[in-house]
Amino acid sequence: MYQEPSFQAFCDADDVIKTDYSRATLQTKIVHLGFGAFHRAHQAVFTDLANQEADPSWGIFGINLFRKGPLTEQFCAQDNQAVLLEKAGQETTKRLVRSFTGAMNVEDQGIQAALAKLCEPAVAIVSLTVTEKGYCLTPEGRINRDNELIAADLKNPQAPRSAIGLIGEALRLRKTLKLPAFTVMSCDNIPENGGKTKAAVLEYAMLLDPELASWIEQEVTFPSTMVDRIVPAMSDASFDEIERETGVRDPFGLISESFKQWVVEDQFCSGRPNWHLAGVMMVNDVLPYEEMKLRMLNGSHSFLAYVGGLCGHDYIYQCMQDALLKDITLALMINEQAPSLSSQLDVDLKQYAELLIARFSNQSIKHQTAQIAMDGSQKLPPRVIDSILTLVSKPCYESAQAPRILLLLLAGWMHFIQGKHRPDFQLIDPEAQTLNALLAVDDDKKCASLLQFKAVFSDAFIAHQDLVQQITHFYYAIDEQGIRAVLDGFVPLLRSPK
Repeated sequence: MYQEPSFQAFCDADDVIKTDYSRATLQTKIVHLGFGAFHRAHQAVFTDLANQEADPSWGIFGINLFRKGPLTEQFCAQDNQAVLLEKAGQETTKRLVRSFTGAMNVEDQGIQAALAKLCEPAVAIVSLTVTEKGYCLTPEGRINRDNELIAADLKNPQAPRSAIGLIGEALRLRKTLKLPAFTVMSCDNIPENGGKTKAAVLEYAMLLDPELASWIEQEVTFPSTMVDRIVPAMSDASFDEIERETGVRDPFGLISESFKQWVVEDQFCSGRPNWHLAGVMMVNDVLPYEEMKLRMLNGSHSFLAYVGGLCGHDYIYQCMQDALLKDITLALMINEQAPSLSSQLDVDLKQYAELLIARFSNQSIKHQTAQIAMDGSQKLPPRVIDSILTLVSKPCYESAQAPRILLLLLAGWMHFIQGKHRPDFQLIDPEAQTLNALLAVDDDKKCASLLQFKAVFSDAFIAHQDLVQQITHFYYAIDEQGIRAVLDGFVPLLRSPK
């Protein structure tokens, strides 16, 4: 296949890390929904490395449900390969990711083309990175029939628009065609993502055809996974950096940190790559690992997104250059998030927290606080609310020991979504309409109004009035004193750790 000379020169360069198996062996055995940056810098890299070690037939075909434009055509012109810069401090590694067989946009090529790809006999795994909102679940974990996409799919299931509807229709077609089922594997930052994906697909199928739901229950597996790699959203400056480093203007190029981790529940109904040979942890129970990562890494990221954003920091590494904010983040991990973990892992959590601080401090990774702040209504319950409710349920808990930094995080979010910290602010959240309605009150009533937002402040949370009072205290302290003064008030806490 023809490739631009500059891209071919990059592929042939001696300083580029790349696998050397024959890509002619690749078959589309994995179809990935949500063909974004994170997947291409994480699961695709592990699959590429696994292909190098054994059975180089595991190719990935990417499907974007809602994007439009020529990017997938440009990807094809590069023979479905991508440039990845991996950053470790001042060191940069150039990598060529070779595990792809192609990509498409549903908006350009149509849903029937996507269904045809999912029904190819060789497809063994359908994986997803569609963000929390892509699963179309209620806060209780049920399929949301009022969701615009789900409502449309239930009326016209043979032309689905949602990821859940697409999977449901593809499985129906495979059943009809007497093809083997595929594994459905979520790679999103959602606790028990396999179980929640299974619940969504099964309930959706049950609403359409109980016999299909029964077949899915018997034939399809839904392994849970824990994914970890910081992959910032790409910008013009990021693409410029790739071009400077490689000589290639790759519209699919990526920049990530050098660290990567993947923990996968080993339940696959139709086979899987030899990921274990590429450093993937194949385990019986992912929950302890995903809980550790969701609360300690992602929860801290949310703290920095909202509180760091209020402080005027645009990037995570800038938050780490703020000495007090850095110290409070470490205290959040060690004193509040680590004690909230429900399972004991053979992990030194203090050491893990210090590793996270080092990763956050990587100045080569331009991870925007505004990017992390998106979709807070979906992210806060598993990252923050669950931690708080776990801590307050412990027999030794007293209201004086309330997890203060986590509660400050929530108060910070309540201020952040009002957008007073920057003139160009836009609230990006699936519940934006509801949140804006709750904010349409006088300033002195906004805190009480937001505390009625059940997607975050559940009845179980509101039942603890000491938590409500502490959030309210922080909210008005930020209002009256400013975020810096509130952070200064945490200095005594840092000197006397719990």
